[in-house]
Amino acid sequence: MEFFKQNTQIDFMAQRKRAAIASAILFLLSIISLLMNGLNWGLDFTGGTQIQLSFPREANVNQIRMDLQKSGYNEAVVISYGTSRDVLISLVPKHSKDNSAENKAGAKSIQDELVSQVRQVLPDATVQQVDYIGPQVGQELATKGALAIVIALLGTMIYIALRFEFRFAIGSTVALIHDPVLILGIFSFFHIEFNLIALAAVLTVIGYSLNDTIVIFDRVRENFRKLRKATPVEVVNQATNQTLSRTIMTSALTLMVVFALFFLGGSMLEGFALALIIGIIIGTYSSIYIAGSLALSLGLTRQNLLPTPKEELDDRP
Repeated sequence: MEFFKQNTQIDFMAQRKRAAIASAILFLLSIISLLMNGLNWGLDFTGGTQIQLSFPREANVNQIRMDLQKSGYNEAVVISYGTSRDVLISLVPKHSKDNSAENKAGAKSIQDELVSQVRQVLPDATVQQVDYIGPQVGQELATKGALAIVIALLGTMIYIALRFEFRFAIGSTVALIHDPVLILGIFSFFHIEFNLIALAAVLTVIGYSLNDTIVIFDRVRENFRKLRKATPVEVVNQATNQTLSRTIMTSALTLMVVFALFFLGGSMLEGFALALIIGIIIGTYSSIYIAGSLALSLGLTRQNLLPTPKEELDDRP
């Protein structure tokens, strides 16, 4: 289904210099925020304790969260777990521990201290299960998460270089680096908790943005065959306009679902949904104004994508 009944003729590439400046500024601000503020790491990365509680009646999640915050656990995460009477609480110890001195006995004492404090705050709750995540485990998860992003970017660059051309590979890779850095910059600037679910959303955004980029690149290669007299800028513009309907429909429908997750999915999915919302918007922008325009800046021509005609091969000595 076409969103636009007629082909649009928007000159996207005329704004590519302004878009490049805006992207560079946002990218730099994101890096500065990450260097100055860092990320508000979630329990998955910092380490902490998860306590599963059962109440004799339906649990009021908001009230439980407020009670824990009054007791000093401002970063407590409280979610419904299983039935309406069960909740899962994620807590970080009030006093930071020396990671080098941490051992099984230290972990046990932390658990006992937290469980005791939770029982004082929530006397009518029954403790069902206690799980402890050590800081070393959190650091390992952060390292593996960063490694997953790097491997995804390298794999993407190799794939596009083999399927299209190295200029497209560089453009798409820069776009894919641009997208997660801006997401992380927003999370850093607004001190939004970044956990494993948010990391999964960042990896999802990389794939989503790549899909948009490949659709445009396919149309660019096709247009180089059809539009023999068109300049590279005109070819990229035409390809972007031809895929605009598909881009808008895909992004709009995906955003509808993600917004539903953000508003109705509860606090556990807020970070995941927010990262996807930011990523879909930025990814759609970058597939138009970064991947394609950077390929043009690197000197993309018809000869880079089309095979050499047979006549020219025959004339070669």
